[in-house]
Amino acid sequence: MQADESSCITRSAAFRKASSTTHGTEDIEEPVERVRRDMFNSGDDDDHDNLVRNVKLIDNLQRLGIAYHFHEEAKEVLDDLRSRRSWRNDEDDDLFLAALRFRLLRENGYHVSPEDSFHKFINKEGEFKEALSNDTVGMLSLYEASYLGANGEAILTEAMEFTNKKLRTSMPNLDPPLAQEVGTALELPRYLRMVRLEARRYIDEYALKTTGNTAIVELAKLDFNNNQLLHQMEIAEVIRWWKELGLVKKLSFARDRPLECFLWTVGIFPEPRHSKCRIELTKTIAILLVIDDIFDSYGSIEELILFNNAVQRWDLEAVEQLPEYMKICYMALFNTTSEIGYRVLKEHGWSIIPHLKRTWIDTFEAFLVEAKWLNKKYVPTQEEYLVNGVTTAGTYMALVHAFFLMGEGVTKKTTGMMEPYPMLFSYSGMILRLWDDLGTWREEKQRGDMAWSIECAMRDHINISSVDEACDYIRQRIHNLWTELNGQLVAPEGLPLSIIKASLNLSRTAQVIYQQGYDNNASSVEDHIQLLLFRPIP
Repeated sequence: MQADESSCITRSAAFRKASSTTHGTEDIEEPVERVRRDMFNSGDDDDHDNLVRNVKLIDNLQRLGIAYHFHEEAKEVLDDLRSRRSWRNDEDDDLFLAALRFRLLRENGYHVSPEDSFHKFINKEGEFKEALSNDTVGMLSLYEASYLGANGEAILTEAMEFTNKKLRTSMPNLDPPLAQEVGTALELPRYLRMVRLEARRYIDEYALKTTGNTAIVELAKLDFNNNQLLHQMEIAEVIRWWKELGLVKKLSFARDRPLECFLWTVGIFPEPRHSKCRIELTKTIAILLVIDDIFDSYGSIEELILFNNAVQRWDLEAVEQLPEYMKICYMALFNTTSEIGYRVLKEHGWSIIPHLKRTWIDTFEAFLVEAKWLNKKYVPTQEEYLVNGVTTAGTYMALVHAFFLMGEGVTKKTTGMMEPYPMLFSYSGMILRLWDDLGTWREEKQRGDMAWSIECAMRDHINISSVDEACDYIRQRIHNLWTELNGQLVAPEGLPLSIIKASLNLSRTAQVIYQQGYDNNASSVEDHIQLLLFRPIP
């Protein structure tokens, strides 16, 4: 996908002008206050009905992408929900509410036990009660909750298998709206969806099934359109920077995909307050793609070794030893990293260049390892490949940058957790790498490159004899990695919730970016870009 730079700038300028009249952010305060006034009922601390109503409301607000407007109200409800001060014991028998309570608490960083949440639904044989299958809405809620299971939480593994089987069996007998909702969940559970794309999809669904909450629908549409306008302004800034950088003019072989790079950052940072994070991280991802192309398809081994040595030195004099085509890329990387470091130093007082530099040095070393494998026609073991592939995918680079750019929970302790890289980043990066391989193996084979994960799986496992079997194995591996990643939500001394969510979002976005290459029925990246960034909701 090639970016039409001038048209993007023109379009974004037009939308900026429109934002001051029809969809301006100044229009958002009144509908926010209306929802706050009309939808949140505080009541007494022991008012159970209010609590249940507000819990459902928070779930919908999060799904619609507007919960950030009601952070304090949501926290108060979730704190109350965690303490169970207003939760009647007999409501523990309500499967829908029990599963919703568990899911909301866990995905918002609260420690909650699945055994405590679901033991009432288990029979004497240790299995989920068969009668639960008659409650489709409750089963769907449990199914969605099961995807937040961490490694070793057997009750959630059993819940996933039980609900998946029962929901598929029930679909022919369901009313069309519920059947569609179940089918959508079975195709891809909510927890694995990209936040902004799910908000865009759910706004239409919520508007159809809701008659009394028009204020919420109006707010969701206005908020989406306002955010889209913000993204268009961010895109204009990125495109101007990219054009001035001039990399693709000098390096005709390099990928020219600033819009796709920006889509990644919308996935990682869905909330509007992270505008600067999206802009700065887009720059690093765009440069990463060019470096990847140099290592993957253009540079000789001798030149790549020189490139790696220059980055190891990390000074301006190092550029002199490089071939001409590498010099501009090296300078783009050096200057962009310095500018990001300066911005963070100016805003927060943190000296982060050593951390950013280390991620790039590690990335170059990993690229060189892969280039040497190709040069020697060496096929690594799957674990060898995956460990190296997390780095070449740019995961550590992106998430370390994200940690400092967000600037939330940055302390001496959490900064120390960046070195070596936390397992949170590794699990997220493995998911990214495996989805990348699933989505690109066909085109890699066509141009004669190694389809690494496919090749490794077929070589390392004697029971895998076909590409289809290898793809199924990799998808199962991705599923297992999600349980490891979920463990970071319940880690006793983990990283700040903001970077945990960014890591989860990176994994979700990987599926969106690469799904079409694996499943021809999936929407293309261009479709997602148009839907999220350029098509307002009427």
